[in-house]
Amino acid sequence: MPNNHDESSLDLLSIFLAVLEAGGFRAAARRLGLSSSTVSERIVQLETQLGVPLLIRTTRSVTPTETGRTLAARISPLLAETRAALHDAASSQREVRGLLKINVTGAVMVDILPPIIDRFLQRHPEVRVEIMVDDRLVDIVAAGCDAGIRYGEHLAQDTIAVPIGPRQQRIAWAAAPSYLAARGAPQHPDDLLDHECIRLRFSSGALVAWQFERGDETVRVDPPGRLIVGVDGVSAAIGLACGGRGIIGTFENWLAPCLQSGELQPVLHDWWTEFEGPQLYFSSRFTSAPLRALIELVKEERIASVSSTRRGEHRN
Repeated sequence: MPNNHDESSLDLLSIFLAVLEAGGFRAAARRLGLSSSTVSERIVQLETQLGVPLLIRTTRSVTPTETGRTLAARISPLLAETRAALHDAASSQREVRGLLKINVTGAVMVDILPPIIDRFLQRHPEVRVEIMVDDRLVDIVAAGCDAGIRYGEHLAQDTIAVPIGPRQQRIAWAAAPSYLAARGAPQHPDDLLDHECIRLRFSSGALVAWQFERGDETVRVDPPGRLIVGVDGVSAAIGLACGGRGIIGTFENWLAPCLQSGELQPVLHDWWTEFEGPQLYFSSRFTSAPLRALIELVKEERIASVSSTRRGEHRN
């Protein structure tokens, strides 16, 4: 590959991976802070240098050629290792320095991750943090991220996961007193088919499933939903539920303020579903200094939380 080209090979390869991850030139350009034409030009430049096409372009999609797919699979871990090395170099001083980039589901952005990041920034003033909010199950390495936060995702063999936030969470259902006074409260999950329901939809297009558990019994219902809101608008959906527009099901911790104020009342409480809390996951091979600092903070808070719980149990 010639050495006198305008753009470094590393930059061109990073742009190539960004296009594959984003699924197109426009989305990659937004992520990279470049124009679509610039991204397209850089891909052409890389293909010219290599002498082979890497992408198949149509008016509706961009997909890799076989050569492009093979190249992406080989360079993704190499670029991740390079980023980790650069992060460590930036963090080699007494203070932890550099960029921490994490890919997270929107579910942790309401009340779990923000206070943790706030404490992390206070402790490490020389660190910059970029949070990519994405409800798709993306490859964190291919996305150029140090780590990800997900619920119950199947982890690759070389991936480590540590709990972040609550160990256990629940999906709860609730409705406004005015709605329940007018329509009555459902006694069984199947009764929801006769109620006005507020459903949430992932960015992938799939509706958030409504699954109920009580003892050994599991029931899944799929009410049509008079109102469907994207998960990014969950606060508005909760507000509409408080206004009497129907029954909503989502994270209990999201509904807790309205349940405590009386704006919402529990529905089908015996059927609320419990599940494992979120996990911070990352490659066991590439751990930057800022990421190690975040892991340390998360583990410290976990130990403090367990100790506090035990002291409370001892007093009782």
